[in-house]
Amino acid sequence: MKLSCLQENLSRGLAIVGRAVATRTTLPITNNVLLVTDQSRLKLVATNLEMAISYWIGAKVEQEGAITVPARLLTEFVNSLPNDKIDLDLPAKGKTLSVKCARFEARISGIDAKDFPPIPTVGEGISTKVEVEALKLGISQVVFAAATEESRPVLTGVDARFEEGLMTMAAADGFRLAVHKLPLKNPVKDKAEVIMPARTMAELNRLMADGEETVDITVNPNKSQILFRLKNLELVSQLVQGTFPQHNQLIPQSFKTRAVVDVAEFLRATRTASIFARDGSGIVRVVITGGGEAGPGTMTISARSEELGENEGKIDATVDGPEAKIAFNGKYLTDVLGVLQEPRVALETTGPSSPGVIKPVGAENYVHVVMPMFVQW
Repeated sequence: MKLSCLQENLSRGLAIVGRAVATRTTLPITNNVLLVTDQSRLKLVATNLEMAISYWIGAKVEQEGAITVPARLLTEFVNSLPNDKIDLDLPAKGKTLSVKCARFEARISGIDAKDFPPIPTVGEGISTKVEVEALKLGISQVVFAAATEESRPVLTGVDARFEEGLMTMAAADGFRLAVHKLPLKNPVKDKAEVIMPARTMAELNRLMADGEETVDITVNPNKSQILFRLKNLELVSQLVQGTFPQHNQLIPQSFKTRAVVDVAEFLRATRTASIFARDGSGIVRVVITGGGEAGPGTMTISARSEELGENEGKIDATVDGPEAKIAFNGKYLTDVLGVLQEPRVALETTGPSSPGVIKPVGAENYVHVVMPMFVQW
């Protein structure tokens, strides 16, 4: 292997694939990054066995070859080099990679590329395209609601349903449910449903650059792997096996009281209340009061702690229905309010022991359900 590339390109590539390098592993080679020549480009690959990221950078290739070297060591060394041309050289049967840049040189001991875990190829199956901006928004509005504990593996993933020209993403952890619908650029012929690991989706969200327009999505025929393809990047992930709860049945279809408020004001009031809620199980109380003919209604957001004290904040609300009281975990409210793009949001309630439904006003493609906390009023 003999090639040259730019320091900034190699540094960027290593940073991108570095997201998939294993941290704690029983297979030491997954701490390495695979470097392999691919026509006139250098391909970088890393995997933690759950997902694999491949990234291509432009290079002047004089001699083909492949090697795996410790990812952290190579990344730190390349990042410390000046912004100049880097020469990579590997003898035909050698295992030591020579890295030269300006007046710096390193020799890094590697492991044969044949020992690197094979990266799955996903070529056939369900295939479609999605706009990058739409997918980024969809992931950011659902991924935080996935469970972090492994006790129910299906809840650690994001459920994706493909049906004709629509993709429905949902995540739930037993206390909240987020559902986002986005259009597909290419309609799918057959209905399909898969569960994507939430960690993979969070990484994909970080990797999708603003300049990209579309991302290709392919699910293999036996629904065990999914591939996301961008311009110079491919991310392959294992899928979570199991059956996701029927989330349509978990969304209340009616309400008694509906309050429409400003998102920024609701978020500020909830964050303020959460300061006092820390010692009180994170409980934030919401009271919705109609204004009648006198003027707008109000939403009162409060929290109290036996030791710290209490606080109360009031914001204007357009109220439809009778007075309502409901309590939530403050973190669940701030999580969802923090990802909304619309300026106004509706909170729909049926009673203090029924789930609250949060819907951005003006967007029909997102709904968030939060279970209430039981308190003495």
